Amino acid sequence: MTLGLINANPVVQAKKERLARTQDQHRDDHDDIRDPEHPYSLEQLSVLSEDSITLDDKLNRILITFTPTIQHCSMATIIGLCLRAKLKECLPLHYKVDIRVSPGSHADEDSVNKQLNDKERVVAALENPNLRQLVDECICSSEM
Repeated sequence: MTLGLINANPVVQAKKERLARTQDQHRDDHDDIRDPEHPYSLEQLSVLSEDSITLDDKLNRILITFTPTIQHCSMATIIGLCLRAKLKECLPLHYKVDIRVSPGSHADEDSVNKQLNDKERVVAALENPNLRQLVDECICSSEM
């Protein structure tokens, strides 16, 4: 176990079977995003579920609401960056993406939501080589 983890003992759920989707639906072959702190997917940690994703193809909008494992999670913005980077790879560019922490799930909810939906902050964060490497490791991990 790594020292210094914010949530050293997260609750881990079994991976869920997903329904097969048609080829015209937006989908990547590798859907899992690894938690930046643990070797589990966001779904296994109940940070993200299919129910927390709202897709409106008519309005070209997607809303993702995620729930950090603890209220003072310092990785919430990293998780949001991972979600945004993964969606950028899978969705057409014309989609409007909103990413938010679940209401009441984070001590600094308003600040996290503002950071995750500010285009300039997101671009600046993803230009940081260390952050970009961490995001890439989380969205490209095949070790789950």
